[in-house]
Amino acid sequence: MPAELQFSSRPELVRPLMIAAFRGWNDGGQGASLAGGYLAKTWEAERFAEFDPETFFDFQATRPHVSLEEGLTRRVDWPENAFYHARVPGTDRDAVLLLGIEPNLRWRTFTDLIVGLAGELGVELVVTLGSLLADVPHTRPSPVTGSASDPALVESLGLSASRYEGPTGIVGVLHDACKRASIPSVSFWAAVPHYVSLTPSPRAAKALCERLTDLVEGTIDTAELEEASSNYTEQVSEAVASDADTAAYVEELEQRADALGEEADIPSGDALAAELTRYLRERESGNGESGPRGG
Repeated sequence: MPAELQFSSRPELVRPLMIAAFRGWNDGGQGASLAGGYLAKTWEAERFAEFDPETFFDFQATRPHVSLEEGLTRRVDWPENAFYHARVPGTDRDAVLLLGIEPNLRWRTFTDLIVGLAGELGVELVVTLGSLLADVPHTRPSPVTGSASDPALVESLGLSASRYEGPTGIVGVLHDACKRASIPSVSFWAAVPHYVSLTPSPRAAKALCERLTDLVEGTIDTAELEEASSNYTEQVSEAVASDADTAAYVEELEQRADALGEEADIPSGDALAAELTRYLRERESGNGESGPRGG
């Protein structure tokens, strides 16, 4: 592999699938990155490779962080994208997790390297996780929509073929690279309440993990996320109650979700794409800010 991708080990994997989650543009309410990190923790994933950040980041746009170790030594933490591997509990297959930050530079090279590694490891399916802002209440389960380019996956998983047109993130570019390499790929997106976009959403992370269970052919223990979701709902409800207009708006969203019933749980890809487009127009002046957008 090229020098941009650095290995500490070379795992031998059984029927692996790859799950990718990136912080930044594709990660509204940190739902996707929270889900990816939770899987790595729950599955006790081991790190085996990472990208050289010098190659893919503009450090003036995505700055490294300085921290203190034992209150004395200063350490620089560079933005990273790293690969982990783990056995999926209750199955005879492995997972490769790609966790990190949407890069600033050389997206085609970045995604080609991912696809190349996927081929080398025998990855059978690439799954990306995303989260975006939408008109949904924080008191209800986060709706999840999914799309795939493979007709067989669309039919077997009850997904849709993506019809979104507009700006995209690294997730959209990665799926294009997978298509060109003939690697099946699936994209899952959780909707996050736009009025609490800066608060990490364990509800969205839980919804994404639950949607993944059909693909990993096993179960994902989401008990910790369930507890965090309860605390999240309580804290956001307290904040919402302090503003009458916001409280009335949330109540309207709740009534709409309840009236639609199960149909509200999984909105169409077109509906979320329309919400995404609206969000982009409203935030156009905030160029370079991280936020939940689709692809």
